[in-house]
Amino acid sequence: MRVFTCDNCGQLVFFDNSKCLRCHSPLGYVHQRRDIVALTEVSSSHLVDLGNPVRSWQRCATESVTGCNWLVPSGTNALCEACVLTRTRPSDDDLEGMEELVRGEMAKRRLIFQLAELGLPVSPRDEEAKNGLAFDLLSSAETKVITGHDDGVITLDLAEADDEHREHLRQQLNEPYRTLLGHFRHEIGHYYWPILVDQPDVLDACRVLFGDDREDYGLAVKRHYDSIGDGDRSWATTHISSYATMHPYEDWAETFAHYLHILDTLQTADSFGLGATADSGMARRTHRPGAHPTRPDGSASFGDVIDHWLELSYALNQINRSMGHDDLYPFVLAPPVIRKLAFVDHMVHRH
Repeated sequence: MRVFTCDNCGQLVFFDNSKCLRCHSPLGYVHQRRDIVALTEVSSSHLVDLGNPVRSWQRCATESVTGCNWLVPSGTNALCEACVLTRTRPSDDDLEGMEELVRGEMAKRRLIFQLAELGLPVSPRDEEAKNGLAFDLLSSAETKVITGHDDGVITLDLAEADDEHREHLRQQLNEPYRTLLGHFRHEIGHYYWPILVDQPDVLDACRVLFGDDREDYGLAVKRHYDSIGDGDRSWATTHISSYATMHPYEDWAETFAHYLHILDTLQTADSFGLGATADSGMARRTHRPGAHPTRPDGSASFGDVIDHWLELSYALNQINRSMGHDDLYPFVLAPPVIRKLAFVDHMVHRH
């Protein structure tokens, strides 16, 4: 994630900010520009862009429900580009579910920002044509919810927004890492499989790396969950996670999610002047002109991206240990995993 500055006073501001803490100017995010803008509030439905006074905005219609800071054109009372993708959410009287929804929508906005940065298509679902993307963000307080993807519809159990619940599942499933944003990134990987991979000139190359996707998925799921807890870690030489060994579809989705993890973290580090290409002692705090989101650190190739990522992750792990915590990045990138990540990168560039 890039960091931003207030148009009015130059103060450092962040993606989720709605107000500058220095000059108190209202702030909002304009997705078409992928930028935070400072505003003059004429009325609740008339926010004037300080940097471009001929443009006026209002808050997304879900602001009071989800805390969304995205802007829509004044007078439209519309949903922003992220919130319009949510097809189902908890009812207003489900207080716990609504609290989890706020965290869920925050993670989803970060996802949509990054997908736009990468130039990947995000279109609201057309129910008649059965295409496009939609999210069902559901509370499992009373009804069982299974997180997953089905033909463009991503279902997420909002209980994943609860730290205690998520940590319990992480330990139960013997996972090194489990986050709300990671779930979004994994499921969107499934969404992009038919768009990026299921093409006549691509699928064979994908199968060489990830395996044959024609394998029976139901049997693969049963085999995977039957083997949890057996202590076998041989998967680490070929896959990014144990879950990725379940089926080629899951290997692709896990690798795609990890690709997004790496690029987003490198973009954040570069914005603060950290990492291998940092200016000596100076934080940029702005997006480097000409830097492509798949090369956020200025790397010439994806191989350089991986080199810089490893250098940064080693440092982050040691910083965490210095604070008495476990590794921030508990993964090992074996050569076959790096080749899979490079394949994902190639598919994103190709698209």
